[in-house]
Amino acid sequence: MTSDELQTLIEDATADFALGDAAVAVGKLNRATAAAPDSFEAWHALAEVNFSQRHLDAALAAGERALALRPNDLFINTTLSRIWMERGDKARAEHFGAQAKIHSWREQLKNPATDSGAIA
Repeated sequence: MTSDELQTLIEDATADFALGDAAVAVGKLNRATAAAPDSFEAWHALAEVNFSQRHLDAALAAGERALALRPNDLFINTTLSRIWMERGDKARAEHFGAQAKIHSWREQLKNPATDSGAIA
């Protein structure tokens, strides 16, 4: 599968999910992760769709695969925080929530926004 085909498959799955067909979306994302096991985007999308359907074990498994590919990603840390909170593990949820904040702050420091209201 080419990278363009993979991207199209992920986008199609996202559209299916948005239109209310989570089962079709999961099927497409499973194909995407099988064809490209190093695709962070496919694993993250699979985690989110499974989470929305309350398939928490599948969401966690997909989220952990995405995290292994991109441990410093703000969004996967946020996803994992939400999954752990839903599973009832507040300590793990707070851990991933804190990681998400750290990564967010790191990005802000690397790319500070121009404060248009600042007094010169």
